[in-house]
Amino acid sequence: MGLPMRFFTLLLFFIASVSLAIAAVAAPPNIVLILADDMGVGDPGCYNRDSKIPTPNIDRLAREGVRMTDMHSPSAVCTPTRYGLLTGRYCWRTRLKESVLFGYGTALIEPDRATLASLLQGHGYRTAVFGKWHLGLGDGEKTDYSKPLSPGPLSVGFDRFYGIPASLDMAPYVYVENTRVVEAATEEIESANYIRFGGKGYIVGGKIAPSFRHIDVLPVTTDKTVEFIDQQSAEKPFFVYVPFSAPHTPWVPTKQYSGKSRAGSYGDFTVMVDDCVGRILGALDRNGFTDNTLVMFTSDNGSHWLAQDIKQYEHRGNLDYRGQKADIHEGGHRVPFVVRWPGQIKPGTVRSGLGCLTDVFATVASVIGKPLAWDAGEDSFSLLPLWQQGKAVRNAIVHHSGRGMFSIRRGDWKLILGLGTGGFTEPWGKIEPKEGEPAGQLYHLGNDLAEQDNVYLQHPEVVASLSRLLDEFMRTGRSR
Repeated sequence: MGLPMRFFTLLLFFIASVSLAIAAVAAPPNIVLILADDMGVGDPGCYNRDSKIPTPNIDRLAREGVRMTDMHSPSAVCTPTRYGLLTGRYCWRTRLKESVLFGYGTALIEPDRATLASLLQGHGYRTAVFGKWHLGLGDGEKTDYSKPLSPGPLSVGFDRFYGIPASLDMAPYVYVENTRVVEAATEEIESANYIRFGGKGYIVGGKIAPSFRHIDVLPVTTDKTVEFIDQQSAEKPFFVYVPFSAPHTPWVPTKQYSGKSRAGSYGDFTVMVDDCVGRILGALDRNGFTDNTLVMFTSDNGSHWLAQDIKQYEHRGNLDYRGQKADIHEGGHRVPFVVRWPGQIKPGTVRSGLGCLTDVFATVASVIGKPLAWDAGEDSFSLLPLWQQGKAVRNAIVHHSGRGMFSIRRGDWKLILGLGTGGFTEPWGKIEPKEGEPAGQLYHLGNDLAEQDNVYLQHPEVVASLSRLLDEFMRTGRSR
């Protein structure tokens, strides 16, 4: 009897241990999504050994997780990228065909559209967003800040919101908590347009709350995020989206970061962003959440970093890629992307597979085991196979510039519909080709990553094939 009883006891112990292990694996991870504003792929040290900007915390994430080298924002400017990130759908499919919303723009995300927040909220997550919203507040033709600001973040799945309506250079300069302005914008501030001429950026004049200071926004965003994490427990998973307002202009690092980089005020502000990432990681460590938290860090587009900035500081915010923020070329939309998920992703991994920020939606759905509905995440592919096994998940992607220029890439081929940059770099206006000249641009990125050799006329079959594919994606309303 002794042996069977002992065997039975050991068997029960084994079953209990396995059950606990399965439960631990099955426990849904917390998710932290940090989005920098205008940080280039050449800014973090993990992407650029010659960077003039120290980024130890972003580099830590790369060491402890996966770094993607061919990751792109769906647009080369902010509002469209934020829409795509939260919905898994290209923003040009909405009413916003190009450019961005401003401070009085109304809600862009459709009322019935699934978002990262609504997906996770529906699966028991606490959800919050702190920082720069920039997807419109309220309805009608113009936001009325004297009324409840709905629809807004709380209408698309977030339980809490604290942040600013749009970019750090766009009026009204106020904080919004959930659906209400914290302090009314009763004062005026003048426009200050001194960017690139010895100054730190620019702001658009307009209404401002009496106690609002641009220099406070990044610290307040981080404080609110850390406070939220400190309030959580292991009993319920949480999702926190942290869209930083930096290092977008105006460049306003606090005093302690002055001179911490060798790339001027922009570099110092980026050092401050990295330190804020470190504070968030520290909150996860302090509360024992690190081992069961998926952390993603990225940027909404390329750096607004001009040729004179490169010359002055010898820093390449967009590496050697052509262009900058808003441009259709690689510098406009190739972004840093690092992700850490202990126990699920091998530390120190580098993946060269193609990805888009719209893919975050399908990836998160995979993480929680939720198949995507046909009418959700139409331009989203799960990156989990790429992160974990190195398997390619997409071979085509559509890019959209700040002034409405389109391109499509499949494999190494990239077709741009038109001439010029479509963004901030000259020539950005509509250019009519002369007789015998190409009507667009075609580059083979495998041979010409700098996009210097336009082979549009030499490969008409590639131009035709990519044009048909883009037309299909537009006509059918989906690319997944």
